[in-house]
Amino acid sequence: METDARGECDLMSASEGKAGRRGLFLVYTGDGKGKTTASLGVTLRAIGRGMNVRILQFIKSPERTYGEALALKRLGVEMEQLGIGFTWTKTPEEHRAALERAWQIAKEALADPALDLLVLDELNNALAISKFPIDDVLPLAEVVEAIRNRPAHMHLVVTGRSANEELLALSDLISTIEPTKHYYEEGIGAVKGLEF
Repeated sequence: METDARGECDLMSASEGKAGRRGLFLVYTGDGKGKTTASLGVTLRAIGRGMNVRILQFIKSPERTYGEALALKRLGVEMEQLGIGFTWTKTPEEHRAALERAWQIAKEALADPALDLLVLDELNNALAISKFPIDDVLPLAEVVEAIRNRPAHMHLVVTGRSANEELLALSDLISTIEPTKHYYEEGIGAVKGLEF
């Protein structure tokens, strides 16, 4: 591992490339606002360093527009919404079908040696669903195995509330974001440019 003159470490020497880099697993969890935002900060750094990045969102729906997705598209990175939204107007069967499809896409991405950084946004939320069964469409054992067996150089970011203990045990970094104060408490809803 080399350190530059400022003491910064990139977990690889310049001559080693991907093959010599150890991919890190970062988890952003907690009840506070900013988990996806933290993953976007990591994404911007990776894009700035010329890394190949892919972002998959497990809950958000492609039927809505999100400012971060619009910005990333301008940078040549697609943020893929694979869910059907945080909604109670959909049936458990619809949610299960979306989760199953999202997991198949994520599993392929976790095995993709071309990726330098993979963000699985809201995976924690998806794994924590208890209102209907999900283990047959999003099996925790498969998720853990795919994370363990991802290409050695791949950095992985997982976000969402209620992070699973098995994922936390595998991770290299856990940041728990907790609310101290939020304008929602004053009756202010989601704000364009701040939440979406």
